[in-house]
Amino acid sequence: MKCAGCVRAVERQLTAYEGVAAATVNLVTEVAVVQAAAGATLDPSVLANRLTESGFPSQPRSRTDAAGAIAGLSDWVDRKRQENRDQVQRLAIALILFVLSTIGHLKHFGWVTIPVLSDLWFHFGLATVALVGPGRAILVEGWQGARHGAPNMNTLVGLGTLSAYLASVVALLWPGLGWECFFDEPVMLLSFILLGRTLEQRARFQATDALRSLMALQPAMARLIANPDRATATQPGVEIPAECVQPGEWVQVRPGETVPADGVIVDGQTTLDESMLTGESLPTVKQLGDEVSAGTVNQTGAIAVRVTRVGGDTVLAQMICLVETAQTRKAPIQRLADVISGYFTYGVLTLAALTFSFWYWVGLDRWPDVLHSALGSVHHSHVMTAQSSALLVSLKLAIAVLVVACPCALGLATPTAILVGSGLGARRGLLIRGGDVLEGLHTLDTIVFDKTGTLTLGQPQVVACQPLTGEVDGDDLLAIAAAVECGTQHPLAIAIQHAAQRRKLTLPAAHTFETQVGLGVAATVTWHNQAQRVWVGNARALDTQAIPLPSAAQAWMAALATDQTGVFVAISDHVVGAIAVADTLRPDAVTTVARLKEHGIAVHLLTGDRAPVAAAIAAAVGIPADQVQAEVLPADKSTAIAQLQAAGRRVALVGDGINDAPALALADVGISLSSGTDIAAEAADVVLMGDRLSNILTALELGHATVSKIRQNLTWAFAYNLLGIPAAAGVLLPAYGLSLSPAIAGGLMAFSSVTVVVNSLLLRLPASHSA
Repeated sequence: MKCAGCVRAVERQLTAYEGVAAATVNLVTEVAVVQAAAGATLDPSVLANRLTESGFPSQPRSRTDAAGAIAGLSDWVDRKRQENRDQVQRLAIALILFVLSTIGHLKHFGWVTIPVLSDLWFHFGLATVALVGPGRAILVEGWQGARHGAPNMNTLVGLGTLSAYLASVVALLWPGLGWECFFDEPVMLLSFILLGRTLEQRARFQATDALRSLMALQPAMARLIANPDRATATQPGVEIPAECVQPGEWVQVRPGETVPADGVIVDGQTTLDESMLTGESLPTVKQLGDEVSAGTVNQTGAIAVRVTRVGGDTVLAQMICLVETAQTRKAPIQRLADVISGYFTYGVLTLAALTFSFWYWVGLDRWPDVLHSALGSVHHSHVMTAQSSALLVSLKLAIAVLVVACPCALGLATPTAILVGSGLGARRGLLIRGGDVLEGLHTLDTIVFDKTGTLTLGQPQVVACQPLTGEVDGDDLLAIAAAVECGTQHPLAIAIQHAAQRRKLTLPAAHTFETQVGLGVAATVTWHNQAQRVWVGNARALDTQAIPLPSAAQAWMAALATDQTGVFVAISDHVVGAIAVADTLRPDAVTTVARLKEHGIAVHLLTGDRAPVAAAIAAAVGIPADQVQAEVLPADKSTAIAQLQAAGRRVALVGDGINDAPALALADVGISLSSGTDIAAEAADVVLMGDRLSNILTALELGHATVSKIRQNLTWAFAYNLLGIPAAAGVLLPAYGLSLSPAIAGGLMAFSSVTVVVNSLLLRLPASHSA
């Protein structure tokens, strides 16, 4: 694919196939994502063959998971490197021909004449070599596009180049016609275009730098520990390819080595460089029981790791897959360019025909004085008739229209900016799922925070266990609650389990777990040799089970500190005790909320916790009391988001990505703080891998900067074509005597694409996305 017209042609080919509901094609990464209609079964190889027959060689990916994405990207990188080498070779040949052609024309400027280089037959040879050598691919691809009913940028360039070449051949073979030879035009035209495309290809490749950097982090070797029973960090190991490591095996990682797979430290302690994962430059201390991720670098101590995830299941592989997948989600701002690009080539062909007709039949008769200006560098002979001069001028202007038009700039305007923007996000610990998300970040005016695990650290601690009857003591109460809470991974449940572990309590057997999201958990617990149904949850959980809240429990609840959350434990049909859990604010919560407000963004708090707790947290971080909703069930959070949207707000929800999944999906942008274990399953549009709230500001700034670049690119692409095509058509000839030669027009076209890609690359400069 060479331009936006190619993208539209491929999408039309795919969507025309029976059973295809939608297709999205990316010009930069050369990937098509096809969505099947409900109940339809598609054969990827059939679709690939259909595209290949239409002039777009394609092949299906063998796998659609993270491993398949990595393999596909590796092939793409290798192919692009080879294409860059081939492109440089073609450019070198074209530039040599260009130099020889230029030397041959020095006689027109009174310089030294070299007889052989000034001969018309020699220039005929140069032009012929240019077409069959470096220009051959352009002509072939242009012809294939036209033959399959999908003319593209190469069709325009090829038609313009061949027109100039054939007109010069006719003039050479039949000099009596009085036509002028201009073999220099095809040579210069192809040289300028190949130079521009070489620079463009290199810039495009640089746009994938972040993606390639992630791929380069994949470890090549692993040191397998032979004896799992002696999984110490100091025992010798056997080096094997990293892809051969299996879950459950043990590997040793020495200082300076890369962790070969995701796993858990079973011996030793160290510091890891996790900047690739979180964007945090400071090393992270890792101890026994901590998780480590593939691609991170061990810095200080030797560690033994029990492998939990390998290959495409690792966090690194998922990151690579998500960054690549983000390129297939187009920004809405691209829609206008997509519509125009579908008709662009046909429009340019029509304008070129109209240009030729106008100047040959009308223009030169009305403005005969422009003839000399329009001929420009063509040094016409005295035998040249008025009719042949008119034909030459009209032909040159039509060729200039063909080659100055640049659908490629339109096609590259959005995807290059999205590629650079999402790549930058990945480097900073932000996984942004597509161009539509980047544009959504740009339009936000309201951010809604969950409390637990979002504004707070999500690592609550049990601060009190209060028996309310004589049936249990404090340890019994905690043990029963911990047994029930084994059925969930909510932060409060984890706090209760950890408290029981610290006290080294023996938990009773529990089974038949039942979770009511936002309320609590129930299980059947064997207590005093009897199987009893136990509920652990908030007051509303008891109410749903018609379990009364005794006055002692109500008094205990009223006495809770404002930063504490109460959990009740009920056996059968009565409450036997309560547990108080407290969480702490994130260190960056206050500054993050303050900076968001400075940016004019309204900040809300939405939580299922008690109203006093919500009010205390809101006051601590600076959220107005009228923008706080407490005791909201997860299912009702979607309703709260919808109400804000109905009021005309563009809303982002920041949550934990699990209990908040429906609301995250409903929000204009869903943002979650990830533990980095299963980012592919997150429902959010933006995943903060660094687990820092301040990264929300980074995401907003990146969204603003990326959309700004997209707008600049589209403005340039539209302005260039709106100004360049009329100038090439000779609009300035009558008043100013100015026109574009085909060579100059081709050079402008080539460098317009380079301008778009380079402008996108400027996103990498710190000043372009600072607050």
